[in-house]
Amino acid sequence: MNGRVGVRCDAGPGVGVGHLVRCVALAEELSARGTEVLFLGDVGGLPWAAAQLERRGLPLLPARPGAEALGSQAACLDLDAVVLDSYDLAPETGMALRRAGIPVLAIIDGDTRGQSADLYLDQNLGAEDRHAGLPVLAGTRYVLLRDEVRRHRSVPAGGIPHVLCFFGGTDATGVTMGWLDALAATGVPFSATVIAPETVVPPPGLPISVLPPTDELPRLMAQADLVITAAGTTVWELLYLGVPTALTWVRDNQLLGYHGVTKRGLAAGLGAGNDPYSAVPALRELLAEPARRARYARRGRRVVDGLGRERVADALARIR
Repeated sequence: MNGRVGVRCDAGPGVGVGHLVRCVALAEELSARGTEVLFLGDVGGLPWAAAQLERRGLPLLPARPGAEALGSQAACLDLDAVVLDSYDLAPETGMALRRAGIPVLAIIDGDTRGQSADLYLDQNLGAEDRHAGLPVLAGTRYVLLRDEVRRHRSVPAGGIPHVLCFFGGTDATGVTMGWLDALAATGVPFSATVIAPETVVPPPGLPISVLPPTDELPRLMAQADLVITAAGTTVWELLYLGVPTALTWVRDNQLLGYHGVTKRGLAAGLGAGNDPYSAVPALRELLAEPARRARYARRGRRVVDGLGRERVADALARIR
């Protein structure tokens, strides 16, 4: 597969980095097959997000605003296909690209949001039952994982549980401190690493370290005895790694993934991200019971095989 594919997605303090992360995973696969990949969008001034593209040699160009303008831009760039991954694009964006003769793959999470595409990708649990009549790659067979995730598997150390805690690439909703206080309220010994902005200061006297967003996150996830996070794109990475996971949700668009994963017993459900204290009993059980954590890890490993991006790249080649 050669040619040139454009990816229209954004990252930033308001939208997080989940769209970018899964598109980077697909871009790695396409690049390995000899396809040139260009990103069209904005990373919101986040150094970590910009670095993900730079170190992979993936150019980032500003996207022209408006559906027709984007269609013209894609044609001028001689793109063979465009991947759309955004909740904020105008519904007519896909149609404008298709009118310009450019095939479209739209990555969605349950709702197409009126976007027209030659092919849709919904990597969420249960997606197979939600899109009757649409050309769709549905379910966890199509989860997009980065190289640095696929290199790891869970290797918890045992002993006093080590917790990894993060809420998206930016903690845009500011919930981290509440969850650290909730962990402290369990009364169970633990240590923790927190991925958060430098403004987060952990409760005094506890073995908690705070790191900024880092490329070491896959390794840190694989080494954790428990991960506490929001139900975003990282959930699929955690299931693949086989890491015991406890989920909350901080945005309405995460509810679909939250319920899909927790109702199947693949991760513990902690409820809403803005109400951490109601989750103290569940956190206490998770910290105190290694067997409970191990059950979640075993179930998760069976769901994501890590080959989704190959399947998506194969399907994209068929519509180009």
